[in-house]
Amino acid sequence: MIAFDRFTDALDYPMYVVTAEADGERAGCLVGFGSQCSMRPARFMVWVSKLNRTCRVAARADHLAVHLLRRDQRALARLFGGETGDRTDKFARVAWHPGPGGVPVLDEAPAWFVGRVEQRVDGGDHVGFLLVPQEVRHPADKGFPFLSVTGAIDIPPGHPVD
Repeated sequence: MIAFDRFTDALDYPMYVVTAEADGERAGCLVGFGSQCSMRPARFMVWVSKLNRTCRVAARADHLAVHLLRRDQRALARLFGGETGDRTDKFARVAWHPGPGGVPVLDEAPAWFVGRVEQRVDGGDHVGFLLVPQEVRHPADKGFPFLSVTGAIDIPPGHPVD
């Protein structure tokens, strides 16, 4: 669908680092598909590629953490977007602490939330995780220049897209 590709190429979504923990196994990846999808009750949907190890761990997880990064945190984005947990222990390279449900929360992320997984949705090549926010950290100011698709476009994925 070339016409649809042109439509989506015009968008500049935020990029998120999503982390998961299940049965003592941790995983995390850089994702570009995520959005608040309800105000009352508060809900957020994040989509993770089925090819990604994080999807396999998240499929067994009760909670996920969703982190926003600043534009200048490209090294962190490159670690979670350009490396695969199949070969690299990403959490050995970053400071983190366990959040609700034991999910890894990245200490360097200026904003994040941990959500309880309420539902999983098959979306084709991605799985959607509908999250109920449990704990939230946000910057003291109104915002910051967050990493978006255009800022991460040159990070080669740890797994192929198709």
